[in-house]
Amino acid sequence: MKTRILLIVALLTAILGLGQQAYAQRATDANIHGHIIHAQTREHIPFVTITVKGTTIGVVADATGHFFLKNLPVGECTVVAESIGLQTIEQTLKMTANKTIEVNFVMEDATQTMDEVVVSATRNETNKKSTATIVNVASAKLFENTASTNLAESMAFQPGLRVENTCGNCGAVQLRINGLDGQYSQILLDSSPIFSSLAGVYGLEQLPVAMVERVEVIRGGGSALFGSNAIGGVVNIITKEPLRNSLSLAHTTNIMESGDAEFNTSLNGSFVSDDRRAGVYLFGMVKDRDAYDRNDDGFTDLTNMLSRTIGFRGYYKTSATSKITAEYHNISEFRRGGDNINLPPHMAEIAEQVDHNINGGSLRWNYYAPNTRHFVDIYTSVQGIGRDSYYGTGKDPNAYGRTEDVTIVAGAQYSYVFNKCLFMPAQFTVGFEYTYNDLDDHSIGFDRSIQQTVRTAGLFVQNEWKSDKVNFVIGGRFDKHNMMDNIIFSPRANLRYSPHENVGLRVSYSSGYRAPQAFDEDLHIDAVNNQSSIIQLDPNLKPEYSHSFSASADLYHNFGTLQTNLLIEGFYTMLDDVFALAKTGENEEGYIIQTRYNASGAKVRGLTAELKLGIPDVFEFQAGYTFQRSHYNEPEEWSDNVEAQRRMFRTPDHYAYFTASANITRKFKASLFGNYTGEMLVQHNAGYIDADRSELTPSFWDMGAKLSYNFQLTPTIGLELNGGVKNLFDAYQSDLDCGAFRDSVYIYGPMTPRTFFLGLKFTL
Repeated sequence: MKTRILLIVALLTAILGLGQQAYAQRATDANIHGHIIHAQTREHIPFVTITVKGTTIGVVADATGHFFLKNLPVGECTVVAESIGLQTIEQTLKMTANKTIEVNFVMEDATQTMDEVVVSATRNETNKKSTATIVNVASAKLFENTASTNLAESMAFQPGLRVENTCGNCGAVQLRINGLDGQYSQILLDSSPIFSSLAGVYGLEQLPVAMVERVEVIRGGGSALFGSNAIGGVVNIITKEPLRNSLSLAHTTNIMESGDAEFNTSLNGSFVSDDRRAGVYLFGMVKDRDAYDRNDDGFTDLTNMLSRTIGFRGYYKTSATSKITAEYHNISEFRRGGDNINLPPHMAEIAEQVDHNINGGSLRWNYYAPNTRHFVDIYTSVQGIGRDSYYGTGKDPNAYGRTEDVTIVAGAQYSYVFNKCLFMPAQFTVGFEYTYNDLDDHSIGFDRSIQQTVRTAGLFVQNEWKSDKVNFVIGGRFDKHNMMDNIIFSPRANLRYSPHENVGLRVSYSSGYRAPQAFDEDLHIDAVNNQSSIIQLDPNLKPEYSHSFSASADLYHNFGTLQTNLLIEGFYTMLDDVFALAKTGENEEGYIIQTRYNASGAKVRGLTAELKLGIPDVFEFQAGYTFQRSHYNEPEEWSDNVEAQRRMFRTPDHYAYFTASANITRKFKASLFGNYTGEMLVQHNAGYIDADRSELTPSFWDMGAKLSYNFQLTPTIGLELNGGVKNLFDAYQSDLDCGAFRDSVYIYGPMTPRTFFLGLKFTL
């Protein structure tokens, strides 16, 4: 062990030494100075990030909007000015040694993040508008407009996505993409798949937006490079990176219609060295929520919760073309649902209690060659979860459990840019990724023990030919999964054709698989009819395979100052040997058994439309609508007492969202937001009702509004006051089961009742 530590220290010392030497060698005295002004107001814009493209060289403009870049590479270079809420500007310059030139930037307000840089399309930074794969971005602006404190609240405002509460006792949240269950989607943290099955049970609600820069979403299997089990889509959570020295303190109080409250407090700071070679972003948040009982039956419909999150993301530039980035987070969360929540869980008729302690982190080294042709990315991520749980009914003293979960990811990626490959410029990418997950889930009372070790070694390769008019991507991923005998090849192909600069036509194909292993749903125990319901895997469970197709048209046009974007996409996914659940009886202890088995197959198909429009610094509007059909090939029976159904459960044919914001004055802002969910089929287990049945739920709207006002206390200190309401029409489920014999998974509709909120935020 000592030898390994010495080797690591020696390697880091060598890297840092090379970095110092590389920086010292670049004293060219080729400098740039200038300022940034706003196109409409003609005022200087402070704290804009100025970087040299393809390098780690950069600076942040000061509070007066002026900047100075020194010792730049001699020759042609591209200088980029970017800031949140403003359109990115690039200027190409020719630098000469021992010469200082003046370069000024004029920036305009951006609308609806129509033209961003994303990384999830091809594992390389690419302009969103010119990617071969559609990437939707949920940014800090969306988090603010929808008054979101965690990702579960904000992800519903993306086309093709639905977020729902799947348990009335513990509040397990599930993200569905294009009509598929949550386990069909690959959740990444900074492009690494460390979200294990256990982390997925409550994960999105545990991640505060305070640590998130943006979330990139790819619907369908359009990015096989991130993992072949990304059948429904990829959700890439990008954590915040320090850009300038800043500090913020925010608090929000939420009061539900019953008078129960939720408090959210966050403290965040960004600290960057004067030479911008090092920086760190620190974040912390505390969430404290009262339990909520909608129908006054003594059993909670929203859990009591106490959650604490702390962490950081930092970087150190080892040279002008390389950088080390590190991230760490700790999430400590306690939640309790059921009755008698102030007593020990084994003294309640129904109790679901979980106590999580999550530690995760990552280390990444990036290298950009001086000529920008070569790019190397080496990374590793680790996440460990300890969970103490109680899932029990009838004052069961043995329903306690303990779960340990460790996930390790390590990989490397190399990219090379060709001036011309066969017929046009291209970028070749190849990489290797190894994922290890060790799960030990033990419940004493249920005599259930899931000991699962998953090891996946993946090799991904692709080539992207790209020009202004055409992007063509062909590639795939080879995976060796320890629970499958053969190596699995998952190909992908994407094509973008732009007959005009404001028109993007895309088609794509990809395939994927899911191994016969335990997923997040299997690690949660439901309470039904004062009994516990557990999931087991069919011993003959086979892998599930998928083939996904999509076609889309992406249209941009400006009507004077009005910017517009219309996206229409059709999707079609075929699932072979699809995983399904059915009641198969009770065990000797009287617990309900559900078995995961292979159904014949399924098809998911539909159409998504998204509209964005706005006038910079005046108003913005965004709306999305999805029409879909999710059906098994043959009718599937989930209970002996219910007629078999082809329609998949919890898949509405219609759902939609919208967000709208307006600047009433430069300091006073208003926003309106909402989600629509159409009728869907939901399972309703016997207990409170006489027999199992399938229910067709009513459609509902979940709408909210927010007002905010900004006070500039000093030139560097700001104060924002905000308030509003969520679930404005109180469209909460009206037919909840009551009492100890209720079905905890018979829940649908908005995740919270009508809730009023009031918040304040200090920024420095």
